[in-house]
Amino acid sequence: MALQKLAETKVPVQDLIARRWSPRAFSERPVELEKLLSLFEAARWAASCANEQPWSFLVTTREDAQNHEKALSVLLEANRVWAGKAPVLILTFAHSQFEKTGNPNRHAFYDMGQAVANLSIQATSLGLVVHQMAGFNVESTRAQFAVPQDWEPVSVIALGYPGDTDSLPEKLREREIAQRQRKPLETFLFSGKWGNPATIADSA
Repeated sequence: MALQKLAETKVPVQDLIARRWSPRAFSERPVELEKLLSLFEAARWAASCANEQPWSFLVTTREDAQNHEKALSVLLEANRVWAGKAPVLILTFAHSQFEKTGNPNRHAFYDMGQAVANLSIQATSLGLVVHQMAGFNVESTRAQFAVPQDWEPVSVIALGYPGDTDSLPEKLREREIAQRQRKPLETFLFSGKWGNPATIADSA
């Protein structure tokens, strides 16, 4: 059966943030077109440096079998094992140069991340789940999809409805049902100088 893993937060957060997580068990149920479009509309409205919006997405669905298989082929084997069931695979790209000046854009990956965060929260609101992957072959992605040199492949996203954890191999199933963990606030929230825990973290 599909699994829900609500974040055990120290202080209250927005419900969609608490519900968002990255499962590997996907249903093969197709994602409705209107829902899929709403995800990219959410990404479209992310903040970005100088409003450059330096992101692009290459989306493949099971209905487009040839391109869906190409997207699956760029993944590392460990990810192909489970991601093949996802009805939607999305490749993400960041523009390494400012369009207005041609200068390097060192914020492009950051801005792409903000766009995908918007997409992920929108997906959660619609009952969909997202799993982002860094485990893919960048050069194969460039070759298979004719990616321009000034665009950097960033990640591959598996998207769909949550599936049955019993569909996963045993080792992945154990990871799927394991308790979610995050670093304590005091390990990354500083004040005064680097590494000095911020006093506000004591209130959490």
